[in-house]
This record gives sequence, structure tokens and C-alpha cells, in this order.
Amino acid sequence: MPRGRYSLHDPHDHTPLGEEHFHCAPGPSGWRYVSQLTTPSGDHAGSVDLALDELGRPIRLELHAAGWQVRGAAIDGVTWVRTDPTGTDASEGNVRAHAFTGTSPAFLVATARLLGLAPGAPATRVRLVAFTDPVLAPRTVDQSWALVKSEAHTTDNGPLTVDEYQVGALDTGEQHTVHIAGDVVLAAPGIELEDLETPPSVFP
Repeated sequence: MPRGRYSLHDPHDHTPLGEEHFHCAPGPSGWRYVSQLTTPSGDHAGSVDLALDELGRPIRLELHAAGWQVRGAAIDGVTWVRTDPTGTDASEGNVRAHAFTGTSPAFLVATARLLGLAPGAPATRVRLVAFTDPVLAPRTVDQSWALVKSEAHTTDNGPLTVDEYQVGALDTGEQHTVHIAGDVVLAAPGIELEDLETPPSVFP
């Protein structure tokens, strides 16, 4: 069960946004990721709880941030309920999309898992519902994902396969690179892996 800490920053001006303390593991039904978010000063800022089935589809998502809460799952596309900090106003949403995304590194692993790309294959288009900070506002985004290459690196715990993805935003044309090993993001825009207590899990 990988356990560690990511630092999060603004990908454009590198302003620190805080840290994400996580643990994750494959299970009999798929994969689960749980994390707690803190501000740069160390205060609690929210949480992420994401469970995928064996095909990489989100069977349960629960996000908390600034008093807002989102619960979602892959039902008729993706469906979610967003509740305000008072707990009195809940709005439901549904979009014909493949999965969810957001600032957490969990969503990069989840999208890569869902697409199951082969190295060198043409880019695949994917529609995602992004929940944007700080109030978890939903926004539909279209991305292209391509697995550029997979490389095995020698480590103290045996070989570690690192996948390099090229991810593009179809609305702006902006492209960036994401490096993932198993169920851990090694590097991505706005994300740095600061600490990892146990090696990444290897998906079957």
C-alpha cells in the first residue's frame, strides 16, 4: 500500500497551494485512494476518497473542500451531488463523460487506468468532469491522452516501470507531460512527489 506526500503548487506561477497526504492500494474490486489536504500553513483544507472498479471507472468519489462536498459515481455517464457548506443546498449534476478529474494526483492515475493505453498508440480523447478549487465547481473538459513510452528503472526494490503520458487540453491546445509509476504520480504540472514510504503498487 503506497503511502506518501505530494506538494501542490500553481502550475503557472508556482505559488504553493499545500500538501496532499495519501495512501492507496489495489483491491479485489479495483483501486482506492484516500488523502487529506493541508494548506501551506499546515491547516486542514479538505479530503479525497476515490474508488475505481477493475476497468478504472469511478464507482465512488467523495471530495471535501472549504466546507463544500461532492459525492459522485459513474452512473449514466457521471453523476454527482454537490452540497454547500451549510448542508441545506444540494445540487445534482449529470454529464455524458467518462470519469472525474481535479487537482488531486489521484485523478491522473485514475484516467491513465481507465484508458489503458499502449505505448506509441494514437492519442485518445476523453471527456471528464473537473471539480475546481476552492468550491468544487463542476466543469466539463475534453482532453487527449497518449502514452509516449514506458521505461523500466532499476531501484532498491526491483525494477520500476515509469509511464510517460502526453496530455493535451482540447479547448486550448495546451500540452503537458505526466509521469506515473504504478499508482503513484512521480511528476506532473503543479504536482511534486515529496515522500513515498512504500513502492508503488503494480496493477495486474
